[in-house]
Amino acid sequence: MSALRSWMNNRWMIPAVSGLLIITALVILQVSRIDTVGNIVMVAAAVVADTRIVMNAARALRAKFIGIDLLVSVAAIGAVIIGQYWEAAAVTFLFAIGHALETATLNKTRSALAALVAVAPDVAIVLRDGEQVDVSAGAVIMGETVLVKNGAKVPVDGEVTGGTGALDEASITGESMPVEKMIGDRVFAGTVSRSGFLQVRATGVGADTTLARIIHRVEDAQGAKAKTQVFMDRFSAWYTPAIMILALVVGVLTGDVVLALTLLVIGCPGALVISIPVSMVAGIGRAAKDGILIKGGEFLETSARITVVAVDKTGTLTMGRPRVTDVIVLDRSMTREQVLTWAGRAEAGSEHPLARAILDAAVSEGFSVTGLPESTEPVPGKGIAVNTAGRRILIGNLALLTQYGISHTAAAARVADELAQAGRTPMIVAVDYTVAGVVGVADEVRPDAAQMVTNLHAAGVKRVIMLTGDAPLVANAIGSITGADEIRGSLLPEDKLNVVTALQAEGHIVAMVGDGVNDAPALATANIGVAMGAAGSAVAVETADIALMGDNLLKLPEAISLARRTVNNMRQNITIAVVTVSLLLLGVLLGGMTMSIGMLVHEASVLIVIINAMRLLRRHGRDTSVIPADSMAFATLSSTVMSSAEHKPSD
Repeated sequence: MSALRSWMNNRWMIPAVSGLLIITALVILQVSRIDTVGNIVMVAAAVVADTRIVMNAARALRAKFIGIDLLVSVAAIGAVIIGQYWEAAAVTFLFAIGHALETATLNKTRSALAALVAVAPDVAIVLRDGEQVDVSAGAVIMGETVLVKNGAKVPVDGEVTGGTGALDEASITGESMPVEKMIGDRVFAGTVSRSGFLQVRATGVGADTTLARIIHRVEDAQGAKAKTQVFMDRFSAWYTPAIMILALVVGVLTGDVVLALTLLVIGCPGALVISIPVSMVAGIGRAAKDGILIKGGEFLETSARITVVAVDKTGTLTMGRPRVTDVIVLDRSMTREQVLTWAGRAEAGSEHPLARAILDAAVSEGFSVTGLPESTEPVPGKGIAVNTAGRRILIGNLALLTQYGISHTAAAARVADELAQAGRTPMIVAVDYTVAGVVGVADEVRPDAAQMVTNLHAAGVKRVIMLTGDAPLVANAIGSITGADEIRGSLLPEDKLNVVTALQAEGHIVAMVGDGVNDAPALATANIGVAMGAAGSAVAVETADIALMGDNLLKLPEAISLARRTVNNMRQNITIAVVTVSLLLLGVLLGGMTMSIGMLVHEASVLIVIINAMRLLRRHGRDTSVIPADSMAFATLSSTVMSSAEHKPSD
């Protein structure tokens, strides 16, 4: 019984029954001298195929919408009334089989969402009272320890508290290579263990996981409409009634009811209506598979027109993890250890982004920097002045030394200039009004930064601009490595906003890539705001126009390229739809175009449009997870920089 019910609900049931009745009617009409029985069976075939179409048309009318179903229903019923039984059966049968094919192929375009839902884990193994307990993934309690064995799906978002292993994170970031995980690393629900054994403390469960947010985001994005689609919906709302009026006028003027009904069938805008949403769904789905979340059709359409990409340096073009690269001693009475120790003690009370790098360097070398300074005085734009252990410590730039009346700074200025030209941020250290040395700090340039700029140009972006708060010398050094077209240094957050608005005033469509904190004003103002490494940020997933789930910079040009291909695909589909309708109307005017042939061509055009859109689901070009060896620019830079050996002062 269940098998019969399943078959009755199958999308192919109505076309199959209608087709069988049509074949039966044709056989009867061939072998019998009486046409009545054959005609009755033919009408039955039309009724079977047309019943659901009429019901859909009635529902649309109740919603005050005149759609394609109404055109087909009127044409089929009219054909039966005037005795065109074969035309009525053929039109409804072809429409029914076309609808089944459309449903099947449209489901393919939503395959990315289906794949995301499929990777959602069902069960979890948790430790409760020292025992391993199998529970549903949604029943895991925040803070519980979850065990992830080799081959199992990670059921929660969490932090590794024990063990090591490799996880396939393709469902989240789109990267194909497994990622090694160890204590302290983050893991995401839906990823798959390829080796090892992990103990994970749950920090996100159920609907609060990254995977759940991605699924929700893709659902919303695939349902959102682009501006072109909104226009097309308005157009079809006028077009369909216009076709009905045209058919009525033609029927009245010519007295040819068959011609009027043929116009109804031929004028169906099916391919035109579906041309845009099917491309959007396929494009957004392909992006989701590659770890790129696009907020909706409007943003995908805008991304295809991007002419300028503005990129924040820290955490985007660079790794966002500054480290000490040089400790240069300028006072003969001091050692390298003393310079770094005094710098570390001074920075212990600082909120500066580079303070952590100096503290980490001092601690890693075993130097004592415990405790806080007695007083810390930040000097905006210059550095800090600190009293600690009975000594007065200054750490900052030359302007800070000048403000506090320190002389003999020529050597410090020379070294600071050399470091800045090499891409380091120099921090001059003075102890008791004597220049002790200079500490160089650098944030490693991402190995794929230069390739990203090249790929952006290949994707059609005219200018790539690097924005940073670093001094011009440091900014120029980093910018030259990446190959950015323009470099803007010494920028405050409001300055970055001004750069974006100025570019927009010039007529550019601007994408801004940043970390979403100090770049928030520029990100919000840009035509497209892009967040990198969004897998660990619920806010970025929900709010960014484009969220790159991983830290792979090459996903940005990939997203823009996909957007352009999607918009081109939409234009191709619109062209196919318009040309098809035009040729059909020409066929009617020249004569010889029947309702059944018109419906066959119409359904063929719909399928061509869908199949064309499905091309977007294929991966395009080479795998962006592979970084060319020649883009490892930081290694090249490192070889040009002075060593951290002690330099003798030179006056």
